[in-house]
Amino acid sequence: MNLIGAKARKACEHKVNTIVKNKVLNKYAQLLEKEKKLILKQNLKDIDYAKKIGLKDNLVKRLLINETKLKDIQNSIIKISKLKDPINNTLEKWKRSNGLNISKVSIPIGVIGVIYESRPNVTSDVASLCFKSGNPVILKGGSEAINTNRILAKIFRKALKINKVDENFIQFIDTKQRRVVDIMLSDMKKYIDVIIPRGGKNLVKRVQELSKVPIIGHLEGLCHTYVDKDANLNMAKKVVYNAKLRNTSICGATETILIHKKVVKNFCNPILSKLENKNCKIYGDRFLKKYFKGKIFPAKEKNWSTEYLAPAVSVKTVNNLDEAIDHINKYGTMHTDSIITSNKKTAKSFLRNVKSSIAMHNTSTQFADGGEFGFGGEVGISTNTLPPRGPVGLNQLVSYKYEITSSGKIRK
Repeated sequence: MNLIGAKARKACEHKVNTIVKNKVLNKYAQLLEKEKKLILKQNLKDIDYAKKIGLKDNLVKRLLINETKLKDIQNSIIKISKLKDPINNTLEKWKRSNGLNISKVSIPIGVIGVIYESRPNVTSDVASLCFKSGNPVILKGGSEAINTNRILAKIFRKALKINKVDENFIQFIDTKQRRVVDIMLSDMKKYIDVIIPRGGKNLVKRVQELSKVPIIGHLEGLCHTYVDKDANLNMAKKVVYNAKLRNTSICGATETILIHKKVVKNFCNPILSKLENKNCKIYGDRFLKKYFKGKIFPAKEKNWSTEYLAPAVSVKTVNNLDEAIDHINKYGTMHTDSIITSNKKTAKSFLRNVKSSIAMHNTSTQFADGGEFGFGGEVGISTNTLPPRGPVGLNQLVSYKYEITSSGKIRK
């Protein structure tokens, strides 16, 4: 592990220009196409292993790479190659009356350690984003995806080698041993500048508890959609359905629906029956039970704090906008929260007052994704109070420094 860290730190010394970065990324996309059969074969090994150990269906689904998903991975890499290089850009500059000329210039963060589970596309997304932003990366994927992760990382290293770039910009920890995670978190502070965890609650909690290195990440995606008294019913039906059921296993899926009491009687059945028809389990409060004609399970306190990642949802009725905001700020995880309303003043108040890293108006929470933001991809979603927040893409994987010039000025 120390050798991996030392190699990553050495790679930091190599400054790769934009043209070469883009050549590497395009070659990577080409090689993924060339090695398609091998990638799918390795992925099948992981799928078989996941089923053998009894992994849940939604997690097996996350593991799968087919031809369509591989094409999506290639497209994501090509998009990243076309994005502006985020390094050595002058973010601000100004002159001071004391004779100093000050520029704020973007620089790489350094070595990034990424610990992740299930989704093997994280390997290619993270490797591409970190490389384009000048950051060497150390990847530790989950044991359930080791064969797919290994081949995706190996192909990236091949693209680096072909373009005469240090292969150690991308390093994959090729072991199923969990203790290497503890080593990354506790013993590699001199090598790793930031840790990004991507995975389930237990993984992220462990990282937060053990890491001696700064962390960018989120513990849970407890997202809300609030249907306001001034909401359009057809829009609310469409957006809530998508926010909950388009893909229940992602962190941007809505887990709690809030409905204004003034529209519960007319809105709850059209909105919730559409979910119920797709076998979505509904937990609701007493007021909702009076009007909803479908099957409803009584919501308990724990339901407001539950990230289901499955076809299940908590539904609460609220008296007003302030109560909705208070509920989100109390139970939410500062991930993604949305309001459905035709009232612009109400929408503005919601967007300004929820603590979420992503606040939405008349929009499905499933858009909480770096690719959908135009970032080309993401290494994760950050719910930290300090920046970066929300999807972490190219422009969030940078730090900055101040460059100062003068004509021999000295301070009095």
